[in-house]
Formats: sequence, structure tokens, C-alpha cells
Amino acid sequence: MVLTYTLISVSFVSLLSLVGIVTLSLREARLRKILIFLVAFAVGALFGDVFIHLLPESFEKIGANLTSSLLVIVGFLIFFVLEKFIRWRHLGSAQTVKLQPVVTINIVGDAVHNLIDGMLIAASFMVSVPIGITTTVAIVLHEIPQEIGDFGILVNGGMSIKKALLFNLLAALMAFLGAVITILIGAQVENYAVYLLPVTAGGFIYIAGPDLIPELQQEVKLSSSIWQFLALLMGVVVMALLSLLG
Repeated sequence: MVLTYTLISVSFVSLLSLVGIVTLSLREARLRKILIFLVAFAVGALFGDVFIHLLPESFEKIGANLTSSLLVIVGFLIFFVLEKFIRWRHLGSAQTVKLQPVVTINIVGDAVHNLIDGMLIAASFMVSVPIGITTTVAIVLHEIPQEIGDFGILVNGGMSIKKALLFNLLAALMAFLGAVITILIGAQVENYAVYLLPVTAGGFIYIAGPDLIPELQQEVKLSSSIWQFLALLMGVVVMALLSLLG
């Protein structure tokens, strides 16, 4: 049952790597508005998953103690280091005026990110189906704008559209490897999946907070800000409604 749910979820998340193709017919200004809405919605969903599902489940399974707190921080730091590495490599590549290294590092960084996503999805389903579903939904919502951005980087970096889609898909398939790793380790290590819950929460806090919110703050128009807030609120509401699955 866990394996089936995990494979279905990871397959769906991986297919999102092809979403970039639908943006080719959109004007840049139109695409920017859609992306900002999606980012705001993802922020709400990520925070909603953390505070409505992941942390309460972590406290119930592990306890509201030092261990839980430290594991949340570990998750936060993992994503901090991952993004720092990607940004550092992008900067170094940009200074060499060569596009290909930027493309390569983007693919590698995306592959590692998807590997971790696969681990988090599998671990969540190992705890419970509702937690797995909400975590998958949160990952899907932040993957859509990310995959569109990744597709743009690859095309702008000199890749053909077909190659960009192919390499984006190959990087996305690393989620399957992450899921398999977690299922294999989880079968050997007691409470492995449970201890990944607060790590997941910490990672989602980083993605929603330092990673995505600064993008929203670049838009200061009142009307756009109101729509962002409503989209963010909708993300939280979706996670609250999904709690009824439990």
C-alpha cells in the first residue's frame, strides 16, 4: 500500500517537469503574473502542511521536545546548504561567461532537490496516507513554478526545447531513487520515517520562508499584493481541508 501510493505520487511529481512546454505560448508579463500567483499559493500550502500536519504529527510521534526541534532545524539547514551550493555554482559559472556550466549545475541541483522530494514523499506515506497526500500536494504546488523556471534556464542556456524537456524529466526521475532509498532504509531503521517528519517540516519552512516569500515581496502594487495574500490564504485553506482526510 505504501509503495503504491508513493510511486503514484512520485510519478505525478516527476511529470511536472514537462510543465515548461505550456509556457512557450505565453507572454513574459502574463507568465510572471501566473507564476507569482502559484508561488503565493505554494507558500500557503507549505506553511499549512508544516503547521497543520507535519509538526502536530511529529509532536505526537516523537514528542514536543529537543529532538523534534533539532530535527526541524536540520531540515531547514539541509535546504539552506543545498540552495547555497546551487547559487554559489551559478555565480561562479556566470563569471566565466559560459552558459553550459550554468545548465549543468541547474540539472545537478534539480536532481538533488528531486531526490530529497522523493525521500520526503515516501517517508510521509510510511507514517500515514493523509500525511503522505498533504506532503505530496505541498511539493506539487512548489514544484510547478520551480520546474517552469528550470525549463527557462535550460532553454536560455542554449539547450533545444526537446533537450531541455528531456533533461528536466531525467532530473525529476531522481525522485524515484529518493523514494526507494527511504523505503529500503525505513524497513531497516526503526522510526526512520517518523524522524523525517520534522526534517520535512524544516525544509518546507525554508522553501516557503527565505526561499519563496522574498519573490512575493518584490511586487508592491496593492492589487497584486491582495491577490498574493488571497492565494497564500487559499493554500492554507486547502491544507486545512485536507486534514479532514485524517
